[in-house]
Amino acid sequence: EDKKMEFLIDKIDDQFGIPSFKPANGEQISIPCKPHIMGSITKDTFKFVRTNGNHFDGMLVKEDDQLSLLSAEEARVKLGLRPVSINLNYKLSMNLDISPTVILERLHTQLSSIISDQKVGPFKRQLDGTLNLNSVNITCKQEGAGSVVHVSWSVEDDHVGRAVSDILEECGEGLILN
Repeated sequence: EDKKMEFLIDKIDDQFGIPSFKPANGEQISIPCKPHIMGSITKDTFKFVRTNGNHFDGMLVKEDDQLSLLSAEEARVKLGLRPVSINLNYKLSMNLDISPTVILERLHTQLSSIISDQKVGPFKRQLDGTLNLNSVNITCKQEGAGSVVHVSWSVEDDHVGRAVSDILEECGEGLILN
């Protein structure tokens, strides 16, 4: 009977390409399987994935029994969703006897040298004294005997906003005084 089972296993494997097993009676086995999901992808999304190291944050959307891999923007449009803007904030109070203008000037100098190493571009100083880099805005206001630095950014620039807030958290007043 063993020879018949071996013959049957080989036949199934050869004809159908399906691996077969022959566990003993009462024996439990685990059969590995490779799930395959067929879907479509737009040319633009495919080009993006190919040029960005095969990394892609997207959505798998099912429509009429067809799966499509879409960018977040493509999925939003296809599903008729409104864009949502998420802004993050960080606030640091400092007990310094230095004007907010001077604090922002010193922050501009320090952050520009630190952040430019991360290849995200320089901070720009606006006429009102605000520092900007993409959606990251840094303001400083006098409050009581000290000053408060406020950083806000959109979720799209989270890597820059977090870097700035981490630097301020870690260095704090030392960043301004140096």
